[in-house]
Amino acid sequence: MILPIVAYGDPVLKKKGKDITQEYPNLDALLENMFETMHNACGVGLAAPQIGLPIRLFLVDTSPFAEDEDLTAEDQKALKDFKRIFINAKIIKEEGDEWAFNEGCLSIPDVREDVFRQPKITVEYVDESFTRHTETFDGLIARVIQHEYDHIEGVLFTDKLSSLKKRLIKGKLTNISKGKINVDYRMRFPDQKKKR
Repeated sequence: MILPIVAYGDPVLKKKGKDITQEYPNLDALLENMFETMHNACGVGLAAPQIGLPIRLFLVDTSPFAEDEDLTAEDQKALKDFKRIFINAKIIKEEGDEWAFNEGCLSIPDVREDVFRQPKITVEYVDESFTRHTETFDGLIARVIQHEYDHIEGVLFTDKLSSLKKRLIKGKLTNISKGKINVDYRMRFPDQKKKR
C-alpha cells in the first residue's frame, strides 16, 4: 500500500525516533508499504518519520543511482545491488574530509541544495530479522544512509544549510508546508491536513 509522505513543517519530522522491538505491530507489512511508497515516489531512501511514525527505522535502495554514467562500473554495481533495512541504527563513526553533494528529500519536494557530509561511516543496526550488524559504508551509499539517519534523529537536510541558503528557500518551504506544490506522489501537508 502506498502511504502519504509527510511534508516539511509536520512536527513528526523534528522528533527523535524511538527504538522498536521485534514485537512492533505489523512490521513486515510496514516495511513492504515503505518500499512501495519509496519506489512510487522515485526515492532512494525513506525513514519512518516521513510516513508519520517517530521510530528508528529507515530503508535504502540506491539502485536508481546505478544508472549514472559518470560513475565507475564498480560503483554502479555497488549501487545497483544495495537494498537494506536499518532498525534502531546508530552511526558510531564518521571519517574523511567532508564533501558536497546536491541532496533532495521526498518530504521537501522541488528543493535541492549542496550538503556537506563525511564520506565514510560505520553504523550499528539490526535488520528486519533483528540480527545485529556493524558495517562500514562509503561514497553515495554512506550519503543516503546519513540523510535517512538524520530523519530518525529529527534532522532535515535543510537544517544543515547556511543561514543565507535557509533565507533563500524560506518561501518554498512555507509553500510546501501549506500544500502549495504539485507532486506526483501522495503527500500529507501539516497546514492543510489534506492528502493527495
